[in-house]
Amino acid sequence: MAAVMPAPAASRHLMSGNEAVARAVWEAGVKVAAAYPGTPSTEMLEVISTYPDIYAEWSVNEKVSLEVAIGAAYAGSRAFCCMKHVGMNVASDALMTLTLTGVVGGLVIAIADDVGLSSSQNEQDSRYWGRFAHVPVFEPADSQEAYEMTLAAFELSEQFQVPVILRMTTRINHVKALVTVGERLVRVGPGFKKDPARYVMVPGNAGKRIPLMFKRDGELRALAEQSPLNLIEPGSDRRVGFVTSGPAYMHVKEAFPNAPVLKLGFSWPVPFDKCRELAALVDQVVIVEEVEPLVETELKAQGLKVLGKEIMPLQGELAPAVIKPIIARLLGENVPDSMSPAVAAQVFPRPPTMCVACPHLGVYYTLSQVRNLNISGDIGCYTLGAGHPWQAMDTCVSMGASMGIALGMDKGRGEADKDKRIVAVIGDSTFLHMGMQGLLDMVYNKANVTVLLLDNRAVGMTGGQDNPGNGRDIYGEEAPRIDFVNLVKALGVKEERVHKVNPYELPVLFKTIREEVKVPDVSVIITDQPCVLIKDYHKLKPYEVLDDKCTGCGNCLDVGCPAIHVTRRGKEVKASGREVELAFVRIESSVCTGCGLCVQPCAPDAIQHYAPVSPIKLVKSGEVLA
Repeated sequence: MAAVMPAPAASRHLMSGNEAVARAVWEAGVKVAAAYPGTPSTEMLEVISTYPDIYAEWSVNEKVSLEVAIGAAYAGSRAFCCMKHVGMNVASDALMTLTLTGVVGGLVIAIADDVGLSSSQNEQDSRYWGRFAHVPVFEPADSQEAYEMTLAAFELSEQFQVPVILRMTTRINHVKALVTVGERLVRVGPGFKKDPARYVMVPGNAGKRIPLMFKRDGELRALAEQSPLNLIEPGSDRRVGFVTSGPAYMHVKEAFPNAPVLKLGFSWPVPFDKCRELAALVDQVVIVEEVEPLVETELKAQGLKVLGKEIMPLQGELAPAVIKPIIARLLGENVPDSMSPAVAAQVFPRPPTMCVACPHLGVYYTLSQVRNLNISGDIGCYTLGAGHPWQAMDTCVSMGASMGIALGMDKGRGEADKDKRIVAVIGDSTFLHMGMQGLLDMVYNKANVTVLLLDNRAVGMTGGQDNPGNGRDIYGEEAPRIDFVNLVKALGVKEERVHKVNPYELPVLFKTIREEVKVPDVSVIITDQPCVLIKDYHKLKPYEVLDDKCTGCGNCLDVGCPAIHVTRRGKEVKASGREVELAFVRIESSVCTGCGLCVQPCAPDAIQHYAPVSPIKLVKSGEVLA
């Protein structure tokens, strides 16, 4: 992306939380920013890359991105790292030692929690990393606070020489609000100063750093008690008081505008005295936190009488519609059925699917036609292969897990699985992120697994970001491009077991998969076509269905392309007496890209290149009217 001229100081702009954080990172004088794409955090680094004077990079995974940021912070420069919640699982190895070494330049780690599971495999609560790693946690409630807390986090980081976690959620990351921005701080780091006792974490050195960590904990807790980010709003209705943070604070204020509230912006360490101060004001204290009972557990351990997850949901967003009836029941009020969050609007189901002409369509169509497979899947657009009409994925756990799980399926076969063929499916970016080690493990341990490496030259699920497999960096500039054929050979896969195929050529793909799953060895089949949403993809002439030729066989529907629509259904009785379902279709030619996938299974040759009809022109007195 090209750098843009930053908006002037003191101006107001409508910004998402991600955009607000990016602006604050630039203003804070950050020199290095790194990340791996992950919804809902992706846009933070994308926007940062448009600002001048910052080095930004897409790292191959979250652990590497944090290590890059750590190196910059050790050198005395301010650094920033961002990821979604599951990304911190990958980066935690570095985090858990970083808490002992500390930093010199300020280091802020923005973690985006996907409360409500809009695009994630779990709903973990990243506040626990503050408790686990002994680092402070800030929680903004809107875009303006995201901006302000990012700036404050860098100051706190340098004051205590500790990384600071900025815990965000989807509602903060993607919802926009007005933000007033400021000036950029010009800051020059002092450079790296050798100090092996601090930075070389062998046991002897690490043991001496642990008391310093606990001393810092006490100082941070005392600071949290006095911090203006932790604020009691007295309120006039003293029947119930709330301790809350982040977007849940907004929900509480909307639902109970007159209730006393302790808003935690500096949420870890928990300010116990501040919580006692709120408790003294009210009859009952309710903890409203998304999603785990972290603050609740801490306060109960302190002997405070509070209510939390025994009445609040253990998952999802705590919107006003959720918390209003809960508190009404707590107060002994009647709750009409209309207030129940269980009364959900009945809407037509719209399951997610792949894009028109997605190169993964042919892969899953083929896998659905091959019998006797156990298919280990992974994280990415291709996870959708688990859905209709393919139903061609049996597991999906975490980034890169398809490889190890496939190996385990092979080695852990039971009697019922002894004749099963094991297939692992993984994307290009996911393979580079965490899949290479799994493939190496397969080769080393003599697995009988066929790997489908789907190279679409993009981090597709998060918006088509660049990666080492497509030869461009975050700025769109030319970068070294990994050769997947040579890479998998270097990991030990035999040359005759490596195949590169066009996923739009179904007969070749089918033949290759069918032959390789029979070979008792590690095979890798690399599909090589770009994501249809990136500039590397070039559309071809679209197709249409000839109504007079369509027999309603429905074979084209099994491809799963969303450009194909059923126009009517019917039934036919065959000569054998068997009744079959018919589905007559049309192709939305305006979105068809001409990939040809649907043409190949069409038995009656009813799908042909689109031939648009010339518009009728009405002519009067020699003039074209329409």
